[in-house]
Amino acid sequence: MILRKIGMITIGQSPRIDIIPEMREVLGTDVEILEAGALDGLSLVEVKQFYPKGRDYILCTRMSDGTEVIVSKRYIVPRVQKCIDLLSQRGAEIIVFICTGLFPPFSSKRLFIEAQKIVDHSMLALDGEKERIGVMIPLSDQIRQAKGKYDRLKGKIIIKAASPYAAEDEVSLAAEALKKADPHVIFMHCMGYTQAMKKKVMEITGKPTLLARSMVARTVKELISNEEGR
Repeated sequence: MILRKIGMITIGQSPRIDIIPEMREVLGTDVEILEAGALDGLSLVEVKQFYPKGRDYILCTRMSDGTEVIVSKRYIVPRVQKCIDLLSQRGAEIIVFICTGLFPPFSSKRLFIEAQKIVDHSMLALDGEKERIGVMIPLSDQIRQAKGKYDRLKGKIIIKAASPYAAEDEVSLAAEALKKADPHVIFMHCMGYTQAMKKKVMEITGKPTLLARSMVARTVKELISNEEGR
């Protein structure tokens, strides 16, 4: 059996042992996942030089040992492009950018799937003047940029912060805050959030909850299933 090669790019360091296994549960065993990270090969001291300044677009990710790092998008963009080129050379048929942050267009010779577009367009599909949409993001410092992105939506957007990489249980606290806001649906808007975290949010809020990594994995699975069935 020839395995389909799917490239996965993180803005942090690969391998993403906290993400890929759960995505593989959806994708199945008949795919080979090739990973690359924008911070691969860098030390924590070097990565700290990428810390956001002023009104930089803020991103939150992790090192290979699980350490949370906060970086500016302007340092990450060219490094993501290098990851795309690398995975194309390694034979990836499809490349998936597993970050839900907002990025400029990239150049890819392969089909390029962006997690951000999948999640945000799903939010748009559920939007309405009477809708209340809860959004969980990693950092409180990201709330300003998130609000700017969702100004175009008709419904009320309720944003709470909880890092998926924090030692303490920030997710439960954010879920309690969302419960009080009473949204109709909740989006866990970071690829770092896990199935266990989603379960916790649903138990606390009692609301339908959409997990970014599951949404992306199911989209890719549908895509490769369609190609197999031609």
